[in-house]
Amino acid sequence: MNWTLALVAASWAIILGGAGGLLTDIGEWYRNLNKPSWQPPDWLFGPAWTLILGLSGWSLYLAVSGAQTSSDVMFIGTLFGINFILHFAWSPLFFKIKRPDWALFENVFLWLSVLSLCLFLPSYSTLAGWLNVPYICWVSFALLLNLEIVRRNRPFGDASAP
Repeated sequence: MNWTLALVAASWAIILGGAGGLLTDIGEWYRNLNKPSWQPPDWLFGPAWTLILGLSGWSLYLAVSGAQTSSDVMFIGTLFGINFILHFAWSPLFFKIKRPDWALFENVFLWLSVLSLCLFLPSYSTLAGWLNVPYICWVSFALLLNLEIVRRNRPFGDASAP
């Protein structure tokens, strides 16, 4: 086992999960949004993201372990780096800036980054690609939920809003 790589992969997942939790403010503004009945309970998001990001972190380890060249490692690192940035950006857009509409736009790019993990990682490890299937499923669901929240609550960005 490559312990340095395992530490990098675990850190990727832990930092993303921790940052997402810290940047998610379930406060009055969020509670007052008109949300669909099919939204999962708030308590489910933490465990779901922990599992999903843990699996994706494992896929990072497997893909890099299966890489044949340094350019393969660079490509895999780029995929995960882009995904890291896009995943990290969603919570501040939605919860801190209070712009679900901007978060929805960003969510499309996040979805594409997860799709790229699902499509490209099997070249290095079949299991690495499959480990990201829960991630794309959850981000797809989150995109639909985000869309419905925007649809029910727009417009956003009113200067007089709290």
